[in-house]
Amino acid sequence: MPTIVVEVMPKAELLDPAGKAVAGALARLGHTEFANVRIGKRFELTVEGPITEATLAAARTIAEEMLSNQVIEDVISVHEAPASGASA
Repeated sequence: MPTIVVEVMPKAELLDPAGKAVAGALARLGHTEFANVRIGKRFELTVEGPITEATLAAARTIAEEMLSNQVIEDVISVHEAPASGASA
């Protein structure tokens, strides 16, 4: 079945304590090539039937109204997932 992926991230101007903790752990483990980590959310919406522009528009509305907290998060992406077995 087709799937729509919604990606949500904390707003850039807000602190991301979980991301900061991961970045600190990476540095302590010797992975100094990573300067920053931000942690977000990924939602997968399975669709009955084909994904149309109307389906994507509905997913965008759901992402803005239900899947994200618009005070502290931005919806980064709403897109159709690659078919199973395809590389991302």
